[in-house]
Amino acid sequence: MARTAHGGRRITIAHVAEAAGVSRATVSRVMNGLATVDPEIGRRVREAAEQLNYSPSTVARSLAMGRTQTVAIVVPDLGNPMFQDTLRGLSRAAARAGYRVLVADSAENPDEEIILAREARRRCDALVLVSPRMDSAVLGQLLPELAPVVLVNRESPVDGVPSLAVDYGAGIRAIVSELQRLGHRRLAYLAGPDGSYGNRARLDALHHLLDAESPEIVEVPCGAMFEDGYRAKDAVLATGATAAVCFNDLVALGLLGALHEAGIDVPGRISVTGFDGIQFARFASPALTTASVPQTQLGEEAWARLWSVLSDAEPADDLTVTPRLEIRASVGPAHQVHA
Repeated sequence: MARTAHGGRRITIAHVAEAAGVSRATVSRVMNGLATVDPEIGRRVREAAEQLNYSPSTVARSLAMGRTQTVAIVVPDLGNPMFQDTLRGLSRAAARAGYRVLVADSAENPDEEIILAREARRRCDALVLVSPRMDSAVLGQLLPELAPVVLVNRESPVDGVPSLAVDYGAGIRAIVSELQRLGHRRLAYLAGPDGSYGNRARLDALHHLLDAESPEIVEVPCGAMFEDGYRAKDAVLATGATAAVCFNDLVALGLLGALHEAGIDVPGRISVTGFDGIQFARFASPALTTASVPQTQLGEEAWARLWSVLSDAEPADDLTVTPRLEIRASVGPAHQVHA
Protein backbone atom coordinates (compact mmCIF):
# COMPACT_ATOMS: atom_id res chain seq x y z
CA MET A 1 0.00 0.00 0.00
CA ALA A 2 1.07 3.67 -0.30
CA ARG A 3 3.41 4.89 2.43
CA THR A 4 2.88 7.75 4.90
CA ALA A 5 5.42 10.58 4.73
CA HIS A 6 6.61 12.88 7.49
CA GLY A 7 3.74 14.83 9.03
CA GLY A 8 1.28 11.98 8.53
CA ARG A 9 0.47 12.74 4.89
CA ARG A 10 -0.47 9.62 2.92
CA ILE A 11 1.72 9.47 -0.17
CA THR A 12 -0.08 8.42 -3.35
CA ILE A 13 0.80 8.09 -7.00
CA ALA A 14 -0.52 11.64 -7.50
CA HIS A 15 2.15 13.06 -5.17
CA VAL A 16 4.88 11.25 -7.10
CA ALA A 17 3.49 12.48 -10.42
CA GLU A 18 3.44 16.08 -9.13
CA ALA A 19 7.00 15.87 -7.77
CA ALA A 20 8.32 14.38 -11.02
CA GLY A 21 6.30 16.68 -13.26
CA VAL A 22 4.62 13.84 -15.14
CA SER A 23 1.18 12.24 -15.35
CA ARG A 24 -0.04 9.56 -12.98
CA ALA A 25 -0.21 7.16 -15.94
CA THR A 26 3.52 7.69 -16.55
CA VAL A 27 4.30 6.96 -12.89
CA SER A 28 2.24 3.78 -13.15
CA ARG A 29 4.16 2.65 -16.24
CA VAL A 30 7.52 3.28 -14.57
CA MET A 31 6.51 1.47 -11.37
CA ASN A 32 5.28 -1.50 -13.40
CA GLY A 33 8.59 -1.74 -15.24
CA LEU A 34 7.17 -1.08 -18.70
CA ALA A 35 9.77 -0.27 -21.35
CA THR A 36 7.72 2.42 -23.14
CA VAL A 37 8.93 5.28 -20.90
CA ASP A 38 11.85 7.55 -21.76
CA PRO A 39 14.83 6.56 -19.55
CA GLU A 40 15.33 10.12 -18.27
CA ILE A 41 11.67 10.40 -17.28
CA GLY A 42 11.89 6.98 -15.63
CA ARG A 43 14.90 8.11 -13.59
CA ARG A 44 13.04 11.25 -12.50
CA VAL A 45 10.00 9.26 -11.39
CA ARG A 46 12.08 6.76 -9.41
CA GLU A 47 13.99 9.52 -7.66
CA ALA A 48 10.74 11.28 -6.71
CA ALA A 49 9.27 8.02 -5.40
CA GLU A 50 12.40 7.38 -3.32
CA GLN A 51 12.43 10.90 -1.87
CA LEU A 52 8.75 10.62 -0.92
CA ASN A 53 9.24 7.07 0.42
CA TYR A 54 6.50 5.87 -1.93
CA SER A 55 5.84 2.18 -2.64
CA PRO A 56 2.99 1.11 -4.95
CA SER A 57 0.20 -1.07 -3.64
CA THR A 58 0.89 -4.67 -4.69
CA VAL A 59 -2.84 -5.27 -5.01
CA ALA A 60 -3.32 -2.23 -7.25
CA ARG A 61 -0.27 -3.20 -9.27
CA SER A 62 -1.62 -6.72 -9.79
CA LEU A 63 -4.99 -5.37 -10.90
CA ALA A 64 -3.35 -2.90 -13.29
CA MET A 65 -1.13 -5.54 -14.85
CA GLY A 66 -3.69 -8.33 -14.77
CA ARG A 67 -1.23 -10.43 -12.77
CA THR A 68 -0.96 -11.75 -9.24
CA GLN A 69 2.86 -11.56 -9.06
CA THR A 70 2.80 -15.14 -7.78
CA VAL A 71 3.61 -18.52 -9.28
CA ALA A 72 2.83 -21.93 -7.83
CA ILE A 73 4.85 -25.09 -7.44
CA VAL A 74 3.24 -28.52 -6.98
CA VAL A 75 5.41 -31.31 -5.53
CA PRO A 76 4.66 -34.93 -4.58
CA ASP A 77 6.01 -34.59 -1.03
CA LEU A 78 7.46 -31.43 0.53
CA GLY A 79 8.95 -33.57 3.30
CA ASN A 80 11.55 -34.76 0.79
CA PRO A 81 14.58 -32.42 0.89
CA MET A 82 15.01 -32.90 -2.85
CA PHE A 83 11.79 -31.01 -3.51
CA GLN A 84 12.72 -28.42 -0.89
CA ASP A 85 15.88 -27.71 -2.88
CA THR A 86 13.85 -27.19 -6.06
CA LEU A 87 11.54 -24.82 -4.17
CA ARG A 88 14.53 -22.92 -2.78
CA GLY A 89 16.01 -22.34 -6.23
CA LEU A 90 12.66 -21.29 -7.69
CA SER A 91 11.77 -18.97 -4.80
CA ARG A 92 15.09 -17.14 -4.75
CA ALA A 93 15.08 -16.59 -8.50
CA ALA A 94 11.43 -15.48 -8.57
CA ALA A 95 11.96 -13.05 -5.68
CA ARG A 96 14.54 -11.15 -7.70
CA ALA A 97 11.77 -10.39 -10.21
CA GLY A 98 9.28 -9.39 -7.49
CA TYR A 99 7.38 -12.69 -7.56
CA ARG A 100 6.38 -14.94 -4.70
CA VAL A 101 5.84 -18.70 -4.78
CA LEU A 102 2.85 -20.66 -3.47
CA VAL A 103 3.46 -24.31 -2.61
CA ALA A 104 1.16 -27.34 -2.88
CA ASP A 105 1.94 -30.90 -1.78
CA SER A 106 0.03 -33.76 -3.45
CA ALA A 107 1.13 -36.39 -0.88
CA GLU A 108 2.13 -38.79 -3.71
CA ASN A 109 -1.52 -38.90 -4.90
CA PRO A 110 -1.87 -38.47 -8.70
CA ASP A 111 -5.60 -37.64 -8.45
CA GLU A 112 -4.96 -34.97 -5.83
CA GLU A 113 -2.13 -33.66 -7.97
CA ILE A 114 -4.51 -32.87 -10.83
CA ILE A 115 -6.88 -30.98 -8.52
CA LEU A 116 -4.05 -29.02 -6.88
CA ALA A 117 -2.48 -28.10 -10.21
CA ARG A 118 -5.75 -26.66 -11.53
CA GLU A 119 -6.54 -24.78 -8.32
CA ALA A 120 -3.03 -23.37 -8.01
CA ARG A 121 -2.95 -22.22 -11.63
CA ARG A 122 -6.26 -20.36 -11.19
CA ARG A 123 -4.72 -18.36 -8.35
CA CYS A 124 -1.33 -17.67 -9.92
CA ASP A 125 0.29 -16.41 -13.08
CA ALA A 126 2.15 -19.62 -13.88
CA LEU A 127 2.90 -23.08 -12.55
CA VAL A 128 5.84 -25.41 -11.93
CA LEU A 129 5.08 -29.13 -11.75
CA VAL A 130 7.85 -31.12 -10.08
CA SER A 131 8.05 -34.87 -10.70
CA PRO A 132 4.33 -35.20 -11.44
CA ARG A 133 3.03 -38.67 -10.61
CA MET A 134 0.17 -38.68 -13.08
CA ASP A 135 0.04 -40.89 -16.14
CA SER A 136 1.67 -39.44 -19.28
CA ALA A 137 -1.61 -39.43 -21.22
CA VAL A 138 -3.40 -37.58 -18.41
CA LEU A 139 -0.49 -35.15 -18.09
CA GLY A 140 -0.55 -34.52 -21.81
CA GLN A 141 -4.24 -33.57 -21.68
CA LEU A 142 -3.77 -31.36 -18.62
CA LEU A 143 -0.69 -29.34 -19.58
CA PRO A 144 -2.33 -27.07 -22.22
CA GLU A 145 -4.93 -26.12 -19.61
CA LEU A 146 -2.21 -25.10 -17.13
CA ALA A 147 -0.06 -22.96 -19.43
CA PRO A 148 2.22 -21.24 -18.73
CA VAL A 149 3.72 -24.23 -16.98
CA VAL A 150 7.18 -25.78 -16.63
CA LEU A 151 7.91 -29.44 -15.87
CA VAL A 152 10.82 -30.36 -13.61
CA ASN A 153 12.36 -33.84 -13.33
CA ARG A 154 10.30 -35.08 -16.26
CA GLU A 155 10.19 -34.68 -20.02
CA SER A 156 7.08 -33.02 -21.40
CA PRO A 157 4.66 -35.13 -23.46
CA VAL A 158 3.40 -31.88 -25.07
CA ASP A 159 5.35 -29.75 -27.55
CA GLY A 160 5.92 -26.19 -26.39
CA VAL A 161 5.87 -26.94 -22.65
CA PRO A 162 9.35 -26.25 -21.24
CA SER A 163 10.88 -29.14 -19.32
CA LEU A 164 13.92 -29.77 -17.15
CA ALA A 165 14.53 -33.50 -17.10
CA VAL A 166 16.94 -35.82 -15.31
CA ASP A 167 18.74 -38.67 -17.04
CA TYR A 168 17.75 -41.24 -14.43
CA GLY A 169 19.07 -44.03 -16.63
CA ALA A 170 22.58 -42.55 -16.64
CA GLY A 171 22.46 -42.14 -12.86
CA ILE A 172 21.39 -45.71 -12.18
CA ARG A 173 23.90 -47.12 -14.68
CA ALA A 174 26.72 -45.23 -12.93
CA ILE A 175 25.67 -46.75 -9.59
CA VAL A 176 25.48 -50.28 -10.99
CA SER A 177 28.80 -49.87 -12.76
CA GLU A 178 30.51 -48.92 -9.50
CA LEU A 179 28.93 -51.85 -7.65
CA GLN A 180 29.93 -54.19 -10.47
CA ARG A 181 33.52 -52.89 -10.22
CA LEU A 182 33.42 -53.81 -6.53
CA GLY A 183 32.44 -57.38 -7.38
CA HIS A 184 28.70 -57.28 -6.66
CA ARG A 185 26.79 -59.84 -8.71
CA ARG A 186 23.34 -59.69 -7.12
CA LEU A 187 21.62 -56.36 -6.42
CA ALA A 188 18.31 -55.56 -4.74
CA TYR A 189 16.52 -52.57 -6.28
CA LEU A 190 14.16 -50.91 -3.79
CA ALA A 191 11.52 -49.62 -6.19
CA GLY A 192 9.81 -46.25 -5.85
CA PRO A 193 6.10 -45.38 -6.16
CA ASP A 194 4.28 -47.11 -9.01
CA GLY A 195 3.24 -43.80 -10.57
CA SER A 196 6.70 -42.26 -10.50
CA TYR A 197 8.16 -41.38 -13.89
CA GLY A 198 11.63 -41.48 -12.33
CA ASN A 199 11.06 -44.98 -10.99
CA ARG A 200 9.99 -46.25 -14.40
CA ALA A 201 13.09 -44.67 -15.96
CA ARG A 202 15.33 -46.34 -13.37
CA LEU A 203 13.66 -49.70 -13.97
CA ASP A 204 14.01 -49.33 -17.74
CA ALA A 205 17.72 -48.73 -17.33
CA LEU A 206 18.09 -51.73 -15.02
CA HIS A 207 16.15 -53.99 -17.37
CA HIS A 208 18.48 -53.05 -20.23
CA LEU A 209 21.55 -54.25 -18.36
CA LEU A 210 21.34 -57.57 -20.14
CA ASP A 211 24.92 -58.47 -21.02
CA ALA A 212 26.61 -61.45 -19.41
CA GLU A 213 28.71 -59.27 -17.15
CA SER A 214 25.75 -57.37 -15.65
CA PRO A 215 24.72 -58.15 -12.06
CA GLU A 216 21.42 -59.87 -11.37
CA ILE A 217 18.72 -57.40 -10.33
CA VAL A 218 16.02 -58.37 -7.82
CA GLU A 219 13.19 -55.84 -7.52
CA VAL A 220 11.84 -55.18 -4.02
CA PRO A 221 8.58 -53.13 -3.85
CA CYS A 222 9.22 -50.22 -1.55
CA GLY A 223 8.25 -46.52 -1.85
CA ALA A 224 9.81 -43.08 -1.49
CA MET A 225 10.05 -42.33 2.24
CA PHE A 226 12.31 -43.09 5.23
CA GLU A 227 9.81 -45.52 6.68
CA ASP A 228 9.53 -47.42 3.39
CA GLY A 229 13.26 -48.13 3.40
CA TYR A 230 13.18 -48.99 7.09
CA ARG A 231 10.42 -51.56 6.58
CA ALA A 232 12.19 -53.11 3.58
CA LYS A 233 15.17 -54.48 5.56
CA ASP A 234 13.96 -58.08 5.88
CA ALA A 235 12.84 -58.24 2.25
CA VAL A 236 16.22 -56.92 1.09
CA LEU A 237 18.19 -59.41 3.17
CA ALA A 238 15.96 -62.26 1.98
CA THR A 239 17.09 -61.63 -1.62
CA GLY A 240 20.67 -62.60 -0.79
CA ALA A 241 21.85 -59.43 -2.53
CA THR A 242 25.22 -57.98 -1.57
CA ALA A 243 24.10 -54.42 -2.43
CA ALA A 244 20.85 -52.46 -2.19
CA VAL A 245 20.16 -49.87 -4.88
CA CYS A 246 17.50 -47.57 -3.43
CA PHE A 247 14.98 -45.47 -5.33
CA ASN A 248 16.11 -42.33 -3.51
CA ASP A 249 18.20 -41.12 -0.60
CA LEU A 250 15.30 -41.16 1.87
CA VAL A 251 14.67 -44.86 1.24
CA ALA A 252 18.40 -45.55 1.55
CA LEU A 253 18.64 -43.64 4.84
CA GLY A 254 15.66 -45.56 6.23
CA LEU A 255 17.28 -48.85 5.22
CA LEU A 256 20.60 -47.80 6.78
CA GLY A 257 18.79 -47.09 10.05
CA ALA A 258 17.13 -50.51 10.11
CA LEU A 259 20.38 -52.30 9.25
CA HIS A 260 22.21 -50.42 11.97
CA GLU A 261 19.59 -51.38 14.56
CA ALA A 262 19.92 -55.02 13.51
CA GLY A 263 23.70 -54.91 13.90
CA ILE A 264 24.31 -55.53 10.19
CA ASP A 265 27.54 -54.03 8.90
CA VAL A 266 27.36 -51.58 5.99
CA PRO A 267 29.20 -52.00 3.70
CA GLY A 268 30.86 -55.13 5.16
CA ARG A 269 27.73 -57.28 4.83
CA ILE A 270 25.74 -55.22 2.33
CA SER A 271 26.39 -52.03 0.39
CA VAL A 272 23.69 -49.36 0.12
CA THR A 273 23.21 -46.61 -2.48
CA GLY A 274 20.71 -43.77 -2.82
CA PHE A 275 19.67 -41.33 -5.52
CA ASP A 276 19.15 -37.52 -5.57
CA GLY A 277 22.07 -36.22 -3.49
CA ILE A 278 20.16 -34.57 -0.63
CA GLN A 279 22.38 -32.83 1.94
CA PHE A 280 21.60 -35.38 4.66
CA ALA A 281 23.19 -38.15 2.59
CA ARG A 282 26.79 -37.13 3.25
CA PHE A 283 26.16 -36.97 7.01
CA ALA A 284 24.70 -40.48 7.31
CA SER A 285 26.64 -43.20 9.09
CA PRO A 286 28.18 -44.46 6.94
CA ALA A 287 28.07 -41.58 4.44
CA LEU A 288 25.72 -42.51 1.60
CA THR A 289 26.85 -43.17 -1.95
CA THR A 290 24.33 -41.51 -4.26
CA ALA A 291 23.64 -40.11 -7.72
CA SER A 292 23.43 -36.37 -7.12
CA VAL A 293 20.93 -34.17 -8.98
CA PRO A 294 21.31 -30.33 -8.88
CA GLN A 295 17.75 -29.60 -7.75
CA THR A 296 18.43 -26.00 -6.66
CA GLN A 297 19.76 -25.26 -10.13
CA LEU A 298 16.69 -26.88 -11.69
CA GLY A 299 14.47 -24.58 -9.62
CA GLU A 300 16.39 -21.56 -10.91
CA GLU A 301 16.19 -22.83 -14.47
CA ALA A 302 12.45 -23.37 -14.07
CA TRP A 303 12.00 -19.72 -13.08
CA ALA A 304 14.11 -18.53 -16.03
CA ARG A 305 11.77 -20.32 -18.42
CA LEU A 306 8.62 -19.12 -16.67
CA TRP A 307 9.90 -15.55 -16.70
CA SER A 308 10.59 -15.77 -20.44
CA VAL A 309 7.04 -16.94 -21.12
CA LEU A 310 5.54 -14.29 -18.81
CA SER A 311 7.63 -11.66 -20.63
CA ASP A 312 6.47 -12.88 -24.06
CA ALA A 313 9.99 -14.08 -24.86
CA GLU A 314 11.17 -17.42 -26.20
CA PRO A 315 12.20 -19.70 -23.31
CA ALA A 316 15.59 -21.41 -23.32
CA ASP A 317 15.80 -24.90 -24.74
CA ASP A 318 14.75 -27.88 -22.67
CA LEU A 319 17.47 -29.22 -20.42
CA THR A 320 18.39 -32.75 -19.34
CA VAL A 321 20.88 -33.04 -16.48
CA THR A 322 23.06 -36.07 -15.81
CA PRO A 323 23.36 -37.06 -12.14
CA ARG A 324 26.85 -37.03 -10.65
CA LEU A 325 27.96 -40.18 -8.84
CA GLU A 326 29.09 -39.40 -5.28
CA ILE A 327 31.05 -42.39 -3.97
CA ARG A 328 31.09 -42.53 -0.19
CA ALA A 329 31.54 -45.04 2.63
CA SER A 330 28.24 -46.94 2.25
CA VAL A 331 29.65 -49.09 -0.57
CA GLY A 332 32.53 -51.57 -0.51
CA PRO A 333 33.66 -54.87 -2.01
CA ALA A 334 30.99 -57.54 -2.31
CA HIS A 335 30.45 -59.73 0.72
CA GLN A 336 31.02 -63.37 -0.13
CA VAL A 337 27.76 -65.29 0.42
CA HIS A 338 28.38 -68.95 1.28
CA ALA A 339 25.86 -71.64 0.47
